[in-house]
Amino acid sequence: MNDSGLVNSLTGSAITICVLALLVTLMLGLVRALQGPSLEDRLAAVLLLGTGGVAFLLLLAVLWSAPALIDVALLLALLAAVVAAAMTRQEGRRD
Repeated sequence: MNDSGLVNSLTGSAITICVLALLVTLMLGLVRALQGPSLEDRLAAVLLLGTGGVAFLLLLAVLWSAPALIDVALLLALLAAVVAAAMTRQEGRRD
């Protein structure tokens, strides 16, 4: 195996480990979003899901060489910002 193949193999393994770690983080964030005792907890979890989801999709785009996933990640980032704004506005109306 040449040096380039070894680097590609190590890079692929590192990306796979990062994807699995992000998947665990996203699952924990989903649990917090569903059972969070307050709206602030749910908002933080939604922001985590948005950011983690974008990172997850970008890593998958690199791992699978799928540039379309970059567009999906950008769309998810935009959607997460809209959801955060909507949740913040909903909290303002309750006060």
